[in-house]
Amino acid sequence: MARRSPTRAIGYKVFYRLPIGVRRQLVRLAVPKYIVGAVTLVRDTEAAEPGRLLLLRQPSGKGWTLPAGLLQRREAPLVGAARELHEETGIDLPLEELQPAVPNAVVHAKGWVDMVFEARVPASTTELVVDGAEVYEAAWHPLDDLPRLSTATARLLAHYGMGPLAEPGSTSTRPPA
Repeated sequence: MARRSPTRAIGYKVFYRLPIGVRRQLVRLAVPKYIVGAVTLVRDTEAAEPGRLLLLRQPSGKGWTLPAGLLQRREAPLVGAARELHEETGIDLPLEELQPAVPNAVVHAKGWVDMVFEARVPASTTELVVDGAEVYEAAWHPLDDLPRLSTATARLLAHYGMGPLAEPGSTSTRPPA
């Protein structure tokens, strides 16, 4: 049986008697903050195994990245993922065509959380449109021959058994469609 601390019990009683707005402010002060982003792993439905992945070349020039961006205030992660995918690549998918990846949330040590989704499109009929400012280039890359990736992208892909940091013999958590 767990032993209760009398001080802790009193603290909770006081806390729960406070107005909800005050409680929220106290929690915001005490709890670490995270930046939340949405990422989409876009695979080519026409590619032979192990498949191809859509990657972006952006101004930072520190390697290829995935379509991703920060969520707007009160924006649902799925909506943010679809918005960023469209803004960065021109791909406009209905929300039903984006599926949560497994794991869906990846918590990074430096204070951000990526909500990750997967989509599958045919590369031959999917027009890629980039703005030349935020994204220089969008291109399909074979999973077994990826270009130099940004550190964050390589780390994220490893969670899904892909890329240079994936453990040997690991595979993506989802079979190809």
